Amino acid sequence: MHKLHNLKFYMTPGSCSTGIHILLEELELVFEAYIVNLPAGEHYTREYVAINPKSTIPTLVKPDGEAITEYGAICYWLARSYPKAKLLPDEIDAATRVLEILNYAVNSVHLQGYTRIFTPEQYAFESHEIERVKAQGETIVKKAFVLLNRQIAGNRYVAGDRFSIADPALFYLEFWADRIGLKLPEHCQVHYRNMLERPAVKQVLMEEGYGALYR
Repeated sequence: MHKLHNLKFYMTPGSCSTGIHILLEELELVFEAYIVNLPAGEHYTREYVAINPKSTIPTLVKPDGEAITEYGAICYWLARSYPKAKLLPDEIDAATRVLEILNYAVNSVHLQGYTRIFTPEQYAFESHEIERVKAQGETIVKKAFVLLNRQIAGNRYVAGDRFSIADPALFYLEFWADRIGLKLPEHCQVHYRNMLERPAVKQVLMEEGYGALYR
């Protein structure tokens, strides 16, 4: 990871925090990274709750010591703090489209679909319901990709030819689909391949332990 600096980034490799990790690398920021082991429950420890009372990841602690605890809010702060990178388009309709896809990716596809696939016990009252919950999650994700595929058709990235804060969010959804064997529709597959070619993405995958799988 990076050398010690005023920015502190709390992450779990292979999770949604991978998207923020990509943005930090794209901006070439120096930050101190802390691994939070979600399966071990480290997000519930007293030390982490003192930083993020929501017990969620990712968390980005700004130079002034204030913690940003929501994925979209972290993206927005990075885009506004480093405007020269143009991670959020200047034109209002283009910026709105980026935010729309970003919020849909995180709030609907991830939190409604993938959580049912990865943590079905949160939704199943009985053990025999687990497979039904997983299937429901897969249905939600597949339908979402059909919609996203239509929205990005013909574009290299979400905002056309320019990389934006929405692209790492869409990427981590595509990355998860790849990892669990869900087939991506045509335009999402193109977006995924384009993202895999970006140096920052290659760097992040290597740092998070997936580099050998995506050479």
